[in-house]
Amino acid sequence: MIQEQVRFKVPVGGLSISARGRRYVNEALKNNRLSYGPFLRRFEENFARAHDCQWSISCNSGTSALHVAVAALQLRGKWKPGDEVLVPALTFVATSNMAILQGLKPVFVDVDPRTYNIDPAQIERHVTRRTRLIMPVHLFGQPCEMDGVMAAARRHRLKVVEDSAETMFAKYRGRSVGSFGDAGCFSTYVAHILITGVGGLATTNDPELAVSLRSLVNHGRDSIYISIDDNDKKRHAEVLARRFRFISMGFSYRLTELEGALGLAQLEEQAPLMARRRRNADYLLQALKPYEEHVQLPWWPAHVQHSFMMFPIVCRGGVDKAKFTLFLEKRGIETRDMVPLINQPFYRKMYGNIDKKYPVAARINRDGFYVGCHPQLGRGQLDMIVEAFHDYFKKGGRGRA
Repeated sequence: MIQEQVRFKVPVGGLSISARGRRYVNEALKNNRLSYGPFLRRFEENFARAHDCQWSISCNSGTSALHVAVAALQLRGKWKPGDEVLVPALTFVATSNMAILQGLKPVFVDVDPRTYNIDPAQIERHVTRRTRLIMPVHLFGQPCEMDGVMAAARRHRLKVVEDSAETMFAKYRGRSVGSFGDAGCFSTYVAHILITGVGGLATTNDPELAVSLRSLVNHGRDSIYISIDDNDKKRHAEVLARRFRFISMGFSYRLTELEGALGLAQLEEQAPLMARRRRNADYLLQALKPYEEHVQLPWWPAHVQHSFMMFPIVCRGGVDKAKFTLFLEKRGIETRDMVPLINQPFYRKMYGNIDKKYPVAARINRDGFYVGCHPQLGRGQLDMIVEAFHDYFKKGGRGRA
């Protein structure tokens, strides 16, 4: 028996494949090209340029990008099992999972109560002689306070991997996310900012790291031969001698040319899409101000751009999140929890109940959620969100499920 799915009038994510996107995909199919090819190459080059980086390496998810970034730095630094990685106590599980997968120990750092990103003031107290890496996460479309993060990294000679799965085309003090650390990691999964269905990218300005990242995405292969286009006539003898050499243990994390075609098309169209996303968020910010007694709305400092992958909200003043989100969902407005981590069953099993050590993250886990503000939402759908807030808080609906 097939169960009927809930259909939301205001979903948290949306996708509209443009005529350009369809044309590019059809070109890839016409060229009989599914493996790494010209669309992926252009996507990588243009994405790197848009994020102030020299190199961008495509892979099959944002999680894979994180994995190869951590693995490449671990290989270079000869980190040992049990060496430590600082991660925010509020993030998607992939951030710390990739440290665990590499035999490293995640050490959690509480987050800022207004931005929800890692709190640089809390980093110092968690650094030990075994700390090797900081993984700041740019959550919900908002860059972290990278001055504080990078200052701590320099003081303690730590590597930095930016988890930017939820944030693209945003700058901190005029500089793009993904360009501060040793590597930046992005996602192009469904409901993200650029959407290829699945997919991700790792960025870097380090030429040796770029080679290592691409090798690890391709089974640890010698970088002389990554795609069939590398088999050029001038270097044929050298390529032939090296193309089946594997210089380290790697992974099969490649992206297809079809996803590269979709990604390139959206990248070329990102300016109007981002403008609409930000307009939608600005409209919600203004329209929901009358309810700030009940909810905390997004905030960011003047030196930061926000790209609003979603619109985060934290209940306050005794508002019951469970009742409120159920009310919204019954009105056709999809909601999601704000990426809880330390309270997840797997993490509770590994580390116990550590909420008291991270009070800000614990409060957000309890009271935080988000709704959509993506470019596919029209004014009528945004007004549905505003009307639902009005009915809940102004018409006596508060506390009613």
